[in-house]
Amino acid sequence: MIEDVWIVFGIISFAIILFFTEKFTIDTVAIGVMVLFMLFGILDLEEGLAGFSNSATITVASMFVISQAIFRTGILNQFSNYLSNQAGKSETKLILTLMISAGLLSAIINDTAVVALLMPTVIYISQKNQIPPSKLLMPLSFGALMGGICTLLGTSTNILVSGIAEKAGLPPFGVFEMSAMGLVFLVSGTLYMITIGKWLLPSRESKSGLSESLDLGNYVVEVSITKDYENLQEPILNQKLFKDGSVKALQIVRENGNKIKVYPNTPVLEGDLIRIISDQINLSKLKKLKGVEIKAELDWKEESVTDDDEKLYEAVITPHSSLINNSIKSINFRQLFDQVLVIGIRHRAGLFNTLLSKASLKPGDILLLRASEESIQSVDKSEDLLLISARKEINLNKTQVYLTLGTLALVIGLAAFGVFPITLTAVAGAVVIIALRSISPSEAYKAIDWKVIFMLAGVLSMGSALQKTGGAELIGEGVIRIFGSFGPRVVLSAIFGLTFLLTNVMSNNASAALLAPIAISIAAGLNVDTRPFLMAVTFAASLSFMTPMGYQTNTMIYNPGNYRFTDFLKVGTPLNIFFWIIATFGIPIFFPF
Repeated sequence: MIEDVWIVFGIISFAIILFFTEKFTIDTVAIGVMVLFMLFGILDLEEGLAGFSNSATITVASMFVISQAIFRTGILNQFSNYLSNQAGKSETKLILTLMISAGLLSAIINDTAVVALLMPTVIYISQKNQIPPSKLLMPLSFGALMGGICTLLGTSTNILVSGIAEKAGLPPFGVFEMSAMGLVFLVSGTLYMITIGKWLLPSRESKSGLSESLDLGNYVVEVSITKDYENLQEPILNQKLFKDGSVKALQIVRENGNKIKVYPNTPVLEGDLIRIISDQINLSKLKKLKGVEIKAELDWKEESVTDDDEKLYEAVITPHSSLINNSIKSINFRQLFDQVLVIGIRHRAGLFNTLLSKASLKPGDILLLRASEESIQSVDKSEDLLLISARKEINLNKTQVYLTLGTLALVIGLAAFGVFPITLTAVAGAVVIIALRSISPSEAYKAIDWKVIFMLAGVLSMGSALQKTGGAELIGEGVIRIFGSFGPRVVLSAIFGLTFLLTNVMSNNASAALLAPIAISIAAGLNVDTRPFLMAVTFAASLSFMTPMGYQTNTMIYNPGNYRFTDFLKVGTPLNIFFWIIATFGIPIFFPF
């Protein structure tokens, strides 16, 4: 019915707006769309929930487990050590090395994880070589994106489109079916970045002072507690002064000179000298508080906010962190991360003036943390934060390396030679890795990015709804009417262009799920092979260079690289147009009509 088609278009249009505005997380929107399709009767219960049992969803979940097991062996740290040894090389050689290394790793491991692994090392190299991180982090992200399209396992988008093709009765993608065209993109993109891209990359130094680099929005103040203070002997936890999180106690110096670390149960005594951070409003109130005398307002520098046992660290909020959209206060950050204190923050969209304790955390935010070497380990082990101011060393477990890499080789080999489908080999590989104790069952559950799994299940319903109601066919007929007379190459070019434009403002997986069924309908309408059109959608959905929110790796490097939105437009737009031209002529060579 035509009414159903318009309902589907309306729901998808609403979803695209939500994807663009980022009012809700992508997985929340995707599941919401799935529910709406079922409530309106577009999809029945079985059809609506089919995404959870789709081969793509299961394969992606299994590969998360295998990838995590590989990381745990420490073998990938050898790449970090190799990159560290590149210090002293020219900027061009560093960019070349970065892109090739990130590309090779991303061909078999999730590209977001690759950037997370290498980013601390790249920042260390930039400091050691006195090269602005803005010159190196964008090549790192772009190289990972290009490498991700070289094999089926490189990114969840490849697996998603393969699953859509399989559901439509078409052959699934082979493990290395994309490799030849993917390598063309990787080599061409690398050449662009070491020539034109290098010239366009911003030369923007990291801001030096703490108050310049992060939205501290606070003052460092030393206050003295006199006998008139009404909450003497009471622990910090019960003090009105510190209860709402707007004033933070960093250190207490007792009357006898002893320095006391501040814990929730630490009592406040007469004669204490307390070093605190406070915003301007609360500082004014503090001056009027009975029993509190302001001794000094100190400059923002590391010596002012640390002591002998604790120092400052920087950490980035990861794209799928559970901390996103929560505040420091609501998650009880200090208790969650073993007495780690947040004393500064910089938001992806710029600096903001709200209280740090009430600031809503977003992907790519940088947190300035104060912690001991022992307590910072809780952050280092977390999937929610990426520590970028320290490089961690992992001891190599040779036995686990051989077992884990052997399992991965079997997973890829058996699927590549057609012995078993990739979904089966991936699931079997995850089970074997757990059985070999390369990773524990509980670690395996934690390794799976459930936000991605729910997002995949949700966005698959968009394609199902378009196909069931005839919406995909209707859009396909419209595209053919406009471009069909120019031949299939021009139609393919239009699909590639539309996909990379969409994926720069919304989820790459959502773009692929939306356009893959349309690509299948267009190929049927033109009476040509579907493969080149599906490949156009697959490649374009992952080649997102024009915006920091277009792909997760771009979001991760945005703040550490001190980038601006226009930097991505300046470097990424010519690259996307370059790839558009390459795809128009290259894809039909490797995947004939």
